[in-house]
Amino acid sequence: MDLFRQNGRRLLRLPSVDSTNAEALRRAAAGERGPLWILADVQTAGRGRAGRSWVSAPGNLHASLLVTLAAPAPKAYQLSLVTGVAVYDAIRIAMQPAPAGLCLKWPNDILIGTEKAGGILIESTTSSAGLSAVIGIGIDIASVPPDLGRPVTHLAAHGICPRPEGLLACIAAATEDWLAVWKEGHGFAAIRNAWLNRAHPIGERMSIDTGAERIGGAFHGLDDDGALILDTDTGARRFTFGDVSLAR
Repeated sequence: MDLFRQNGRRLLRLPSVDSTNAEALRRAAAGERGPLWILADVQTAGRGRAGRSWVSAPGNLHASLLVTLAAPAPKAYQLSLVTGVAVYDAIRIAMQPAPAGLCLKWPNDILIGTEKAGGILIESTTSSAGLSAVIGIGIDIASVPPDLGRPVTHLAAHGICPRPEGLLACIAAATEDWLAVWKEGHGFAAIRNAWLNRAHPIGERMSIDTGAERIGGAFHGLDDDGALILDTDTGARRFTFGDVSLAR
């Protein structure tokens, strides 16, 4: 376990951990307020959205940022969009040329073409210190898990890319910049516009699985709070949760 500063940022480097998000939440419960980055070479119980497991092989990026915010808890979900913009920008900086087809998919996926290259998991807890938010980032750099049943890719398949610590340095810098724009929710309009500029096109056919139903339609953007707007056969519908698939 190594706790040191990288470009002025506090970074905890772990050879192995169950989950960088879980470690961040444990440290928040023990009084850590951050900002603190946690980077693990391997996760033994990595997780994604909706309780799914996240396979965490060596050579890929598994990291979390713990921050304490004054924003109300409902604003924490916007961090997925903030971080998506930051990760997109970081990949474009870290890889020259940037991968063709790099884009964002609501609410938390990093795509190259039709294939997923990474994801973001936001978790939070409240205490007397405020809102402890954990931003979990997983990027497949060197390899992809086998037999996932969905299109996936890794950065090395699209050009020369840095090692996890190098990519994290780019992500950390971009995240700081975009968190400053977000201003704990007050600047979300700028985040929304930035996210849409980096997303797949308006009008693209897609479907969303909410767990209760699957609805198809055309991507119509985001509302002022960051919810997905889908044009369906019965009119525009708003979604705050669900798994999105693009019909490419």
